Amino acid sequence: MASSFLSFSLLVLAVYTADGFLEYVVTRCVFNSSEPNDIELISSYYFNKIEDVRFSSSLGKFVGYTEPGMKNAEAWNKGPELATWRAEKTRYCKHNIDIDYQVALTKSAQPYVRLRSLTPPSGKHPAMLVCSVFDFYPKRIRVSWTRDGQEVSSDVTSTDELADADWYYQVHSHLEYTPRSGEKISCVVEHASLNKPLVTDWDPSLPESERNKIAIGASGLILGLILSLAGFIYYRRKARGQSKTQSLKPV
Repeated sequence: MASSFLSFSLLVLAVYTADGFLEYVVTRCVFNSSEPNDIELISSYYFNKIEDVRFSSSLGKFVGYTEPGMKNAEAWNKGPELATWRAEKTRYCKHNIDIDYQVALTKSAQPYVRLRSLTPPSGKHPAMLVCSVFDFYPKRIRVSWTRDGQEVSSDVTSTDELADADWYYQVHSHLEYTPRSGEKISCVVEHASLNKPLVTDWDPSLPESERNKIAIGASGLILGLILSLAGFIYYRRKARGQSKTQSLKPV
C-alpha cells in the first residue's frame, strides 16, 4: 500500500516592520518520511509579500528572486549563514519530525466493522457482500475475505482509504459470490491498532432487510397485545362497576 505524501510544515515566523514596510521569514520542513533524504528545509525571506531570497536544503544554497535578493544570496552563500542553514535541516527538521512520527505512531483507533448484503447491479454472481470498516487510525489497513477458511482473491473490489473530517478513515470492500449451502464467509481486518486480525462472520440466515422487517413486525404485535389487554381490563372493570350500581337500586 503506497504511503501518502505528507505536507505538514513546521513554521517559524519573524516579522520586522518600519515605516509601513513588512519583512518576514517563513521556515518550513516538507517531508514524506523521517528519513533525511525525504526531508527538505525551505526558508523564504519576504519583503512586502514578495519573496526575495530562499534557502533550500535540496540545493544547499541561497537563491535570489529580486535584485536585492540576488545580492543578499550572493553574500550569504559566501558567509557563515550558509553553514548555519545547512545544519538546520538536522537540528530543526529532523528533530521535530522524529517527535511527530513517534507521537503519531503511538496514537491509534480501532476500527469497527459493518457487514451487509446487497443485490449486485450486474455480473456473473447473484449475491454481494459489503464489508465497511469505519473510524480507524492510522490510515494503513488491510481488508480481505475468507470462504471456508481460505482467502478469496477473485471477485473482490475495494475502495481506497477514505478520509473523514475528524482525522479518521473508512474503507469498503465488496465480494460478489454464488451462495453455497453450509459455507462460512468472513471479512478479515488487519490494522496496527489490533493485536490480532478482526474477523467478522456473515450470517446468511436472513438478509438484514428481512431481519429488520421481522423486528418491526414483532414490536407491533407486542404493542397490539398490550393495548388489547389494557382494553380488556378496562372493559371488565367498567362492567363490574355497572353491575354493582344495578344491585344497589331499590326494588
